[in-house]
Amino acid sequence: MKDDHRTSLAAALSHWPARRWLAAVGGALITYLIVAVPTDLIDTPLFTREVPPTWWSFPVLAVTAGLTGMVAATYVAREPTPQNDRHRRFGAAGTAISFFAVGCPVCNKLVLLALGASGAMQYFEPIQPLLAAGSVALLTWALHQRATSEDRCRAPQVPSAAGSTNG
Repeated sequence: MKDDHRTSLAAALSHWPARRWLAAVGGALITYLIVAVPTDLIDTPLFTREVPPTWWSFPVLAVTAGLTGMVAATYVAREPTPQNDRHRRFGAAGTAISFFAVGCPVCNKLVLLALGASGAMQYFEPIQPLLAAGSVALLTWALHQRATSEDRCRAPQVPSAAGSTNG
């Protein structure tokens, strides 16, 4: 395969072994629970919401959980390299942003401290759909970058002969 050729995402995913798909499903379920319980999208006695969830909270959570699981699965049977650390950060950022996107605007202590209750409803709630879109975009980008580039590896850097001395 040529260095400048990128495989498509579908082609890359078609080569995943079963253990990667199992890791993706497991990662998605764990992500769903980690986000859904504290944001009270799954009703538990541990957390409550002051503002009911929006109609798009559940689909956004499902998509971000699925993408997070798939990004995490790209690390199965493979050690991360410095080249790929950037993609991991974007995946983690996408997951973290989804927490703010689907959460209750007045239940989030950070938002309340920064904006107050009325500011949370007036300023933060309207941007939550943008946070959701940003979360999905970051996770999609990270998955695409990781999955389509794993069939290539960078050539090791060899010091130039001009800079070395033979003695």
